[in-house]
Amino acid sequence: MGLLVDSKEGGGGGSGKQGSWGGLNSLIRRKQVDSVHVKSGGQQLAKELTIPHLVAIGVGSTIGAGVYILVGTVAREHSGPALAISFLIAGIAAALSAFCYAELASRCPSAGSAYHYTYICIGEGVAWLVGWALILEYTIGGSAVARGISPNLALLFGGEGSLPAFIARQYIPALDMVVDPCAAILVFIVTGLLCVGIKESTVAQGIVTIANVCAMIFVIVAGTYLGFKTGWAGYELPTGYFPFGVNGMLAGSATVFFAYIGFDTVASAAEEVKNPQRDLPLGIGAALSICCALYMLVSIVIVGLVPYHAMDPDTPISTAFASHGMQWAAYVITAGAVTALCSTLMGSILPQPRILMAMARDGLLPSFFSDINKSTQVPVKSTIATGIGAAVLAFFMDVSQLAGMVSVGTLLAFTMVAICVLILRYVPPDEVPLPSSLQESIDSVSSWHGRNSHEISEENPKAHVGSSKESTKPLLDKVDILVELPLIEKQLPFVDYAISEDNRRKIAGWTIMFTCVGVLLLTYSASDLGLPGFLRYTLCGAGGILLLLGLVVLTFIDQDEARHNFGHTGGFICPFVPLLPIVCILINVYLLINLGADTWARVTIWLLVGVVIYVFYGRTHSSLEDAIYVPAAHADEIFRSSENYVS
Repeated sequence: MGLLVDSKEGGGGGSGKQGSWGGLNSLIRRKQVDSVHVKSGGQQLAKELTIPHLVAIGVGSTIGAGVYILVGTVAREHSGPALAISFLIAGIAAALSAFCYAELASRCPSAGSAYHYTYICIGEGVAWLVGWALILEYTIGGSAVARGISPNLALLFGGEGSLPAFIARQYIPALDMVVDPCAAILVFIVTGLLCVGIKESTVAQGIVTIANVCAMIFVIVAGTYLGFKTGWAGYELPTGYFPFGVNGMLAGSATVFFAYIGFDTVASAAEEVKNPQRDLPLGIGAALSICCALYMLVSIVIVGLVPYHAMDPDTPISTAFASHGMQWAAYVITAGAVTALCSTLMGSILPQPRILMAMARDGLLPSFFSDINKSTQVPVKSTIATGIGAAVLAFFMDVSQLAGMVSVGTLLAFTMVAICVLILRYVPPDEVPLPSSLQESIDSVSSWHGRNSHEISEENPKAHVGSSKESTKPLLDKVDILVELPLIEKQLPFVDYAISEDNRRKIAGWTIMFTCVGVLLLTYSASDLGLPGFLRYTLCGAGGILLLLGLVVLTFIDQDEARHNFGHTGGFICPFVPLLPIVCILINVYLLINLGADTWARVTIWLLVGVVIYVFYGRTHSSLEDAIYVPAAHADEIFRSSENYVS
């Protein structure tokens, strides 16, 4: 058996396949986990981050948008008094995803987050779409947060219209939109801070995060006092606890998922962590736990203070306290909101340059985006490009149009990460791509293995037909059993051989695919009330059967032994596999389907633009275009051989 698996230029058994399926092969080719052998042209990010830095990034990136901007909109339009339950459902889905992120981030600690994991486990085509969706998510996330700062600043200066004219919101009749110069200016300020260095920007983010958390604690304590004093008027409504029904509450969960993208930001900075196997899981878990607890407590208090239909969509918390006569408290909260939103703005802009850098390293985007500044060890060019894009959007677009689009990117990334965990456990990549420059080493190792195999055959030519006593013993034992017990002959293959490794991988791979199909059918039929009854119940039943069968099969077949050595070992291991990733996929896909049609229309246009760019640029410029795939077991041997050639 030859060592070479596949290559672009031939030289192995895969050349013919590549020629006939070249277009499709580009979609499913997978890259290698970064290791000591994989360098990025000598340009590396600075390893400066520890657990406190990661918690500051996670908490600072998360708390802000969900509480200070979306609370009013979601309560008024979707959840009503059940806002805390919407946050809880979104938080549960986020926690499941956090477990998956923690394992993948510790195994594959490189920039790129979900894009990086998808490229390693699924393939280049899906990875491109995930990366493209993440670009949309982080750009719009930063723009939405920046857009929410100016109303809070206006309150500090005395109310709406009190900001200086050059930074105040202005309505442009010709464009029929409200522009926000303040939001664009703040994006540029944060972009400049991020260009200084990862440690410096994280310290600054940590300072404003402390003020952020103090403001949240004040809201909880003071709001609870007011609630007991006034009788929690927001919960004594004739419409009940679910004025928009359960579907409205779930739609609210999909929208507030925007509030849980903080730990995703932590994963995107994995390459800059000193001890990623230990620090990344702890940082992700601590940040998400703190944020979820604060979100639920604040939402319980605020919805109880003011009826949901009377909430201010721009500044719900400050207005709620002001309506109870605590004007001074409103100023304190507003000051905390401004600092919190600034921290969130930094956390929203931080990941995208690293996504762009990772995609450019892989050749899917121009190398311009992969340049790292030698003095600051930060992707300055990508950061500046990100800042310009976010500033333009923040200047022109309204936050109500942006929140759903951010949720699409987040939910899609979370879904892919859960699928990657299943693939890593059951069918991890058994081939790795090597650069064509190692062709000589590959040929040398391949010929050495072939020569050894030939020598073994020459020394013992009958070994493979069972001439030796040792090799024939199992066969003779089996023959004796078949003769004496012919009635169980058909059962023996299962008893003696069980499932071969090749068949196990095939069964696991198809099971994962059909499980995902079942999730899609079940969630779509459960969500679309417009389907005819018979068709809806048929699809729901078929999806449920596929989902349950997939769970049962994956539970009872063995996980791949190669999972123990995949990537960087010694880190966090996701528990309850396959149940936890499958439930994670189910929740995230359901939330995806429950987003509005207008949101999907805008996201679809963005994804189609990404497909065009990939077809005409990324596919042909990929670093894997000329890669040679070899069995993973021989990769280290080939690298050692290449080092010997150099020496």
